[in-house]
Amino acid sequence: MIYESVAQLKKGVSGVLEIAGDNVKVLDKKKLQDSCIDDLVYSAVFSSDSETIEAARWLIRRAAAALGVVSTSIQPLYEAMGRKEVSGFTVPAINIRGLTYHTAQAIFRAAMKGKVGAVLFEIARSEIDYTFQRPAEYTCVVTAAAIKSGYRGPLFMQGDHFQVSAKRYAKDPAAEVQGVKDLIWEAIEAGFYNIDIDTSTLVDLSKPTTKEQQKTNYTLAAELTTMIRDLEPAGVTISVGGEIGEVGGKNSTVEELRAYMDGYLEELKKSGQLLKGISKISVQTGTTHGGVPLADGTVAKVNLDFDVLEKMSSVSRAEYGLSGAVQHGASTLPDEAFDRFPAIGTAEIHLATGFQNIIYDSKNLPAAFREEVYSYLKKELTAERKETDTDEQFIYKTRKKGLGRFKKEFWQLPAATLAALGGELEKQLSFLFGKLNATNTEDTVRKLVKPVDVPLKAPAALRA
Repeated sequence: MIYESVAQLKKGVSGVLEIAGDNVKVLDKKKLQDSCIDDLVYSAVFSSDSETIEAARWLIRRAAAALGVVSTSIQPLYEAMGRKEVSGFTVPAINIRGLTYHTAQAIFRAAMKGKVGAVLFEIARSEIDYTFQRPAEYTCVVTAAAIKSGYRGPLFMQGDHFQVSAKRYAKDPAAEVQGVKDLIWEAIEAGFYNIDIDTSTLVDLSKPTTKEQQKTNYTLAAELTTMIRDLEPAGVTISVGGEIGEVGGKNSTVEELRAYMDGYLEELKKSGQLLKGISKISVQTGTTHGGVPLADGTVAKVNLDFDVLEKMSSVSRAEYGLSGAVQHGASTLPDEAFDRFPAIGTAEIHLATGFQNIIYDSKNLPAAFREEVYSYLKKELTAERKETDTDEQFIYKTRKKGLGRFKKEFWQLPAATLAALGGELEKQLSFLFGKLNATNTEDTVRKLVKPVDVPLKAPAALRA
């Protein structure tokens, strides 16, 4: 059911949730998990009434907090990795572009089954627009999935690639940086306590020295870090990530790492405050986001440089106390590659397109619906097609943009279809969690990470 008014919503949650000032009491956990949470999350995403959307999102987040599901920073774990007190596994960070409620449930089921301590739920600046998911919506949908699946514990929401566009920066630097600052503010308000700053697009390889090449990158990263520290809630230290090499560009070097970090730390000191810096560093090792599609629609084999990744992780920990290096664009790698990441000390790995591919390529997805999405892409996104693209290449590169346009249709697929897709996703997630050695890490993570329940004021419509 989708509520279209606050009065209707209040009636729907009566006997299940009770509003108590700026908090919520859960009166009937079973009914909340069985059905009420479905109505709330569908209303939070698809209601035509803005007050109802706001009320549903608040109820989801506060009900979750009452159950022990709290948006949390991964900072303490990454600091322990930097001190070399914790090692041996790689934290998965997953971008959910479509079927977010159902995909997140599959992630929680796989994580609970494998006793995985930390999974980052993330969305990139670029993905927010074409998936039609602002941070407040993304947080509430993932939180609802936690309630639905029975998960209890810290919830790690992450802003991925909060990126400065080089093209827009060249035209109007102040406006482009302000755009990223506005997004950071919005994300923190939505409970994102893990944020990856990506100013690596501004690295200028034409400059004569490595430090000069990285200067705009580390200067802006320090400026944005300072802003994050000013905005973070009391008791929360937001985990901030930096990036030295744009994904899809040339492979990173230790020299670039040192130039970035030394310059970045110098810039942070200029604030006159003792500020915590980044907790991890993203590097380029030969991957591209989504992989490179061949003429038949299959993905080209990636020549990933594990030596670069290992060196970066080792140096970043030994010299700067970071958790290690971060690998982007990895979900389309061959299955046999994933156990290499924990073996070489990779702190975090970002996964996205592989799960999107499971949904689109599944035999369980109705063929007629798939064709409807593809027909839309062929008609509306022709401007994005290169002359050399085959139909298969064009569809592979653009089908991510069908997930937002057909969001409601995806969510309203038959229950049996959604269950089958969820099963496929859960199977692959369990496999990857095992490969990343992230299973049986729950006790380790929870000893280090202590969630802080940040107050969230009730909407006016619910206080009335």
